[in-house]
Amino acid sequence: MSEATHSPATQQRFLPRDRESFLDAQRCNRRATWRLSALCVLAVVVMGIPLALIVTPLIYAVALIVADIINIFSPIPPALWAQAEQVARFGFVAIGWLTQHRSADPQALALGAAVLLLPGIALSLFLWLAMSVLFERSGVGGALVALNAREPNQDDLKELQLADVIQEMAIAAGLPAPRVMLVDAPGANAAAIGTSPEDARIVVSRRLVDDLSRDELEGALAHLIASIGNGDLRIAFRVMAVFETCGLLVTVINSPFGSQSRRTLWRIVRCGLGGAAKDGGAQEAAAVADLLTRNVSLDTDDIDRLFDTTAKKSMFRSIRNFLFFPIFFTNFAIKLSLWLFSLAVLGPSVALLWRTRQYLADASAVQLTRNPDGLAGALQKLNEDAGSIPGGDWASYLFIVNPGRADRMSSAGPSARQKEILAKAWAASTHAAGTTPQPVPGDFSTALNEFTAKQRAAFAGDSQAMARLHAAAKELGTLDPSLASSIPDPADLVAARQGDRAAIARLMAFHRAQPESRSQDQRTAQSSDISSVSPVSFHPPIKRRLKRLERMGAHVNLDSRKSKVWIFVFVLSLILAPLFVALIVLFLLLIAMMTMASLTFVVIWLAVIHKIFALVAHH
Repeated sequence: MSEATHSPATQQRFLPRDRESFLDAQRCNRRATWRLSALCVLAVVVMGIPLALIVTPLIYAVALIVADIINIFSPIPPALWAQAEQVARFGFVAIGWLTQHRSADPQALALGAAVLLLPGIALSLFLWLAMSVLFERSGVGGALVALNAREPNQDDLKELQLADVIQEMAIAAGLPAPRVMLVDAPGANAAAIGTSPEDARIVVSRRLVDDLSRDELEGALAHLIASIGNGDLRIAFRVMAVFETCGLLVTVINSPFGSQSRRTLWRIVRCGLGGAAKDGGAQEAAAVADLLTRNVSLDTDDIDRLFDTTAKKSMFRSIRNFLFFPIFFTNFAIKLSLWLFSLAVLGPSVALLWRTRQYLADASAVQLTRNPDGLAGALQKLNEDAGSIPGGDWASYLFIVNPGRADRMSSAGPSARQKEILAKAWAASTHAAGTTPQPVPGDFSTALNEFTAKQRAAFAGDSQAMARLHAAAKELGTLDPSLASSIPDPADLVAARQGDRAAIARLMAFHRAQPESRSQDQRTAQSSDISSVSPVSFHPPIKRRLKRLERMGAHVNLDSRKSKVWIFVFVLSLILAPLFVALIVLFLLLIAMMTMASLTFVVIWLAVIHKIFALVAHH
């Protein structure tokens, strides 16, 4: 066959069969964004209906109690009471139709639905707008303080190069160049934070600058610049405001019954009024956001502590609990509704939407750099080296890759990057220890064999071997302090082997501290990260992102072997799907029952209080 005959077949073999341009990928992801945005709006509406039914009676209760108090000192005209009774009749028509399936006039039923839903919806919208304005005014100063971010060092050429790359990518995207801030963290990661392109900040860990090549750095930063240009900061800001509003709603209900909720509300008011102190106000706003996000969960709050059954019982406490039981029941119904709908409806919808925005940013980054290999290489390296960024748990979804991956060696062994660092540290320790020069180990396995031999010699009392271990530990601390902190002191290992009790105690304390610190980090992330409310990760799988980049021309070495795990997952899904659906239905029935019970308790409680005020007013 001729060369011309071979050429097309050869080219076709090395090109993806479903090759697409970055423009096609962008159009596809933008269409998916609109669909998922509609799904998120629907999820908010579905979650808002039971919440409105629960919250509205409390609003009426507060209004009626205030009116009764005013009526004692300044009688309210009978016409206003008659109008209030008419509104209540429409509400009871809707309740009768909902609970007892009574027939009702469509117009009266529509008015009754408005009476039951509109006050709760209006309150929720007001709180959402208030939170949006508050955190938009506060800016990103609090986030930068929490991350302990700093300006680039003018004497560091790599950090200056980083600022230049951001300038280039911003010019290519037609955006104002965002300020670059660096974080001296052990993990390699980067994020774009802010509320708009005008106040955007690119936060980069110093390790990322060292680990990535120029092309990979351009690809990673182009992803962040593209995310800013696509409007992802505004989307993230609105999404966070929704979850913070849910937390604020719980805080408002709890405020009459506990000091913690009142302090949180006072901090919100102080943030709203203290706009002059920009950085201080921003830091306070970040702390308030963390508190409100935690309230979305089913954790113990002020009203739970008020009704604590383990506390010492007394007659006064029993009477108080009986009087305020409808409030406690309503509070629990609100938290249960928020938890279920956030976990099963809103959280997954938002997570899928954010995944689509990540894919869109990847395609836009390819357009800016015209080099899909740069972003693909950056994703592969960051997937191995990604670690937690101190102070960044509240916004893990804003980072290029998931920062929740442990930055210490797991039970499965060190990552490829960690193996490379360990091999470098061991090679550098040859000269640092003053020993006879040896060939530099070419891979981790060679270094590990040499380390094991030196460790045995150190246990036997070889001073030169001990010096080599000390030098290796020192070099590792220079290359990667986080990795070095996960390895015990060699001197303690040798001393413990010889029976030194102090060394044994230090090693025991070290091993106890490792899982404790990891679990503490996990608890912090779960309490303050909005991505924890969704069983679906906000970050798409790296392999899936790489496959999409491969379709755009990236040369990626992916495992082509077909895994049979999907068969097991498919069969397991078929078995568990009916159980999951049944569980969701049971939860929905429980929420419906609690909503109706809460409505009944509050109406009865309100009628009794109103009757007491009426008797007091007559006397």
